[in-house]
Amino acid sequence: MPSPPAPYGPDPGGAGTAADPGVSRLAATVERLRREVREAHAAADGRALIELAKGIFVERLRCSPAQAARELAVLAEQAGVGRLELAAEVINQAARDRVAEAAVRFVSEAGREPGRRPTPAVSLRSAESGALAASDTQAAAQSILEHALAPLDATGVAIWSAGPDASLTLAGSAGFTGEEARRWRYVPPGVATPARRALTELRTVWFDRLSVSGLPSIGRHENPDGGRVAVPAGTGGRIQAVLEICWPKPLEGPQPPQVRRQIEALAELCAHTLEAHQATGVAAGPAEAPDRHWPELVDLADGLRDAALVLRPHLDPEGLLGDFRIHHVNPVFIDIGGRPRSAILGALVLEAYPLAAEASGLFEKLEHVYATGEPFRGDHMRLTTLVDDVPISSAASVSISRHGENLLLIWRVQDEAARLASLLQHAQRLGRLGGFEEHAGAEGISWNSQMYALFGLPPTARPVPLERLPDYAHPDDAITIGRFLRTLFHHRRPASTAFRMQRPDGVTRHIRVVAEPVLDQRRQLVSVRGAFQDISAQHWTEVALAATRDQLAHTEQESAERSRLALQLQHAIMPPTRGPLDTDGLRVVVRYRPAETDSLVGGDWYDVAVLPSQQILLCVGDVAGHGISAATSMVVLRNALRGLAVTGAGPGQLLTWLNSVTYHLTSQVTATAICALYDPRDRSLRWARAGHLPPVLVRSTEAGPLALPRGILLGAVAETRYEELRTELEPDDRLLMFTDGLIERRDRSAENALEQLISTVGSPAGDLETYLDRLLTHSRSDTDDDTCVIGIQLS
Repeated sequence: MPSPPAPYGPDPGGAGTAADPGVSRLAATVERLRREVREAHAAADGRALIELAKGIFVERLRCSPAQAARELAVLAEQAGVGRLELAAEVINQAARDRVAEAAVRFVSEAGREPGRRPTPAVSLRSAESGALAASDTQAAAQSILEHALAPLDATGVAIWSAGPDASLTLAGSAGFTGEEARRWRYVPPGVATPARRALTELRTVWFDRLSVSGLPSIGRHENPDGGRVAVPAGTGGRIQAVLEICWPKPLEGPQPPQVRRQIEALAELCAHTLEAHQATGVAAGPAEAPDRHWPELVDLADGLRDAALVLRPHLDPEGLLGDFRIHHVNPVFIDIGGRPRSAILGALVLEAYPLAAEASGLFEKLEHVYATGEPFRGDHMRLTTLVDDVPISSAASVSISRHGENLLLIWRVQDEAARLASLLQHAQRLGRLGGFEEHAGAEGISWNSQMYALFGLPPTARPVPLERLPDYAHPDDAITIGRFLRTLFHHRRPASTAFRMQRPDGVTRHIRVVAEPVLDQRRQLVSVRGAFQDISAQHWTEVALAATRDQLAHTEQESAERSRLALQLQHAIMPPTRGPLDTDGLRVVVRYRPAETDSLVGGDWYDVAVLPSQQILLCVGDVAGHGISAATSMVVLRNALRGLAVTGAGPGQLLTWLNSVTYHLTSQVTATAICALYDPRDRSLRWARAGHLPPVLVRSTEAGPLALPRGILLGAVAETRYEELRTELEPDDRLLMFTDGLIERRDRSAENALEQLISTVGSPAGDLETYLDRLLTHSRSDTDDDTCVIGIQLS
């Protein structure tokens, strides 16, 4: 039997003496290799500092990298210090940020015992070097996690870009799966997340356990009890990014000050990196940078009936936000102190209205909107100015919104005489631009004389409400008008669109409409105001010049053509509307709304048909996925169910057969569906479901879902049976069958979304067509999925 190997180290009994020299040499070799690795890491960290200093010399001295290296060596020799120490000093003088403060300790740490964890200064400079060299923000996030956050035991990092509407876009992430990053690529305004709290509160937000807060966020399912921190950062008073860091375990108590400073420095690094990657062309200061929002913003301000100012940020010598400069004043502006427009235009806000700096006053609201992008609406705000050292003030309703680098400040002085004078100036100047205001209550609609001319109506006609705008639009523009109305009434954001107006006198005009909602302090809709403009001449001029447009415009035109063809394909498969079906005391109306993204063809479908037995087939379904595959699968199931229905079988048997078709005759397709048969002889409804949402019955002023029969989704298993239920309908009952695109929301479950729908459909005012149109317009879904709705009413 062979003897066991000798143990490492000295052998007390002398048995391992012969192996001692070999073991000693091996241990020495391992120790030497470890020392070389540690020295290589230290040298790499030092080279990062030297390369940053050389880059500063190249930018400041306008010299080559080789000349910068020589200049650094000469200065170090003249100063009697090492190149590493001089490089750290050069970086500190150039940066003057919290990252530079940490780098001061690098030289003293560089000579310490190798093998220790990298200091915060080294980690930050390594992360900064990697971020600046990264090709995109995703690579920058990887560098930050590897160099700066891994030593802090963090496992995930997300860099959120703050949008002009207070939305959040995932600009880069590390430590999360690709599927998780795709799910969280965009967070709409108003959705509560850790990053949203940091953005709106303008402060660092710590969570010892994210699960306690109840806030959803990226990576929460992987680390439900882990710690989390969200840090806002920006330049010039504007938040550009929010850094969110994830730990796998709960955080035990407050973090040390050095860790907090390191994380704040990383947030600044993310903001600068994001700004550098988004910049194009020659760098310019925020006040002088070209802004694509400027022309449209000026047009919007000039088209309003209330006083409006366009403001741009004014930075102090340190690059911090000091004030806002008034760069544009719309023609209806009347200063509360009686000063002419020329006295206001070009002035700073705190110069024109010095008392706006009072606590919780106007200037604080301007700073918050500029920093976060979150709009502000307020009633009964007091605006005060000084005229000959005499304060003059007036109460006003104020609206502030951010557009790129600009702020739009709108106020309505609550003085009827001043408001009527402003309206008169507006009406005299506009010419071919008509203004309107539509109140949410019983106050009605206010039009000026130009609105009647644009619509081709006599001055004695009743103004047309916005919800009836599709009646005056070309049929091909119905979806565009629907999106405009949803943005205005559902999302309650300013909206604009262009469409072809078909007037009662037979004339077709190209019209552009711009509108904004007016909200009270409780964010309830008070009114909608805006303007219609006849842009027919501009449209035909653009058509005449289309042949001479450059290649970029040609590319955009091709993209628009592809979107239009995709939309036509959707309409060919599933028309958006279908005429009412009236038979045996039953009225059936169908509505189909394609997905918000025109290039995606959805899998939602519906079918209504009178069978040979005189029963009426009512079906609605949803094939999983989007694209051509989902659309073709939808056509197969829809036609198969219609063919099977003529056999006279009940809904449960029809779904059993349809499940076999889905499982055996399609390729890995799953779908949900409802199949119902209405018998006009006894007003009974037999129905079955395959994993679909239940129909909602509206009887009198009460609404509720029908009881759920058992039935799994189609295509999941080869053989299954579906339970069938029977419901007796009464005169004036309304029944809604729909797909999940009507109610689906990212921030709540399907059950909660269904309860929200039931609470809003209990007042079936108007005819069935108007009822369904209003249901689609005011739908609270936010997933932009396609939607089918079947409305049934008994007479």
